[in-house]
Amino acid sequence: MTTTKPARPATAQLATARPDFASSSVPRHLARGVLGFGLIIGSIALVPTVGPAALLAAPLSLIAFRGCPTCWMVGLAQTISRGRLQRACTDGTCTLTRADPAATTRK
Repeated sequence: MTTTKPARPATAQLATARPDFASSSVPRHLARGVLGFGLIIGSIALVPTVGPAALLAAPLSLIAFRGCPTCWMVGLAQTISRGRLQRACTDGTCTLTRADPAATTRK
C-alpha cells in the first residue's frame, strides 16, 4: 500500500517564492517597529544597571520585527505600497507600474 502526498496549492508555492513582510496597516507596522527598536535600545541601555542579563530582551525584538530590522524595513515598504503598485513580468523582464485605482476599489 503506497500513500502519496497531496499536491500543494499554487498559493502555497507563491508564498514560499516571495516572502511577504507587510502588515495589515501602516500604524500596526510602525507599532511593531517601535516595539522592536525599543527592545534593542532598552536592552543595551539597561546593561550598566541590570548587567548582561538585560541583553536577553534583545532577541525578543526579532519577534516584533518578524526577522531582522531589514525585514521590518522591507515590510514597511510593502505595507505602504500595497495596492498602489503592480508588478508585471513578461519574457523574464519585470516592471513596476502604478495600479489602476478603479481596480483596487473593486476588490
